[in-house]
Amino acid sequence: MGLLERDGKARLTVIGNNTFKDVIRNNVAPTAEIMTDSHLSYTGLANEFKAHEAVNHNIKEFKRGLAYTNSVEGFFSLFKRTIFGTYHQVSPKHLHRYCAESSYRFNSRKISDADRFQFALSNTKGRLTYNQLIDKK
Repeated sequence: MGLLERDGKARLTVIGNNTFKDVIRNNVAPTAEIMTDSHLSYTGLANEFKAHEAVNHNIKEFKRGLAYTNSVEGFFSLFKRTIFGTYHQVSPKHLHRYCAESSYRFNSRKISDADRFQFALSNTKGRLTYNQLIDKK
């Protein structure tokens, strides 16, 4: 699932055992205005957040005022092109890592390579060994 703030910060997350609403509740402040497509899983979000607007692609509605999903769909398209063009396939076990990498690339697209490299190194948490990577747990 893709989430994109109006300021350009993006996050891809694996839904897994959660529902669409669970993912939104865990990642979005209740004071936010939510813009989605008309998928039924989003029904009722207006009761939990400041506002919820949905565009209905089925009737060829793609934008209504501030309600549109084009930005997040473009971000998700970049993710899919990364998978097909660079990795070719991903395993469900590591899907969350591919999502995190694509989110990081998108969110750091406007900073220099040197700053991005320094930021990435400052956020490492030790060494990931091959055995840890392929652990079947």
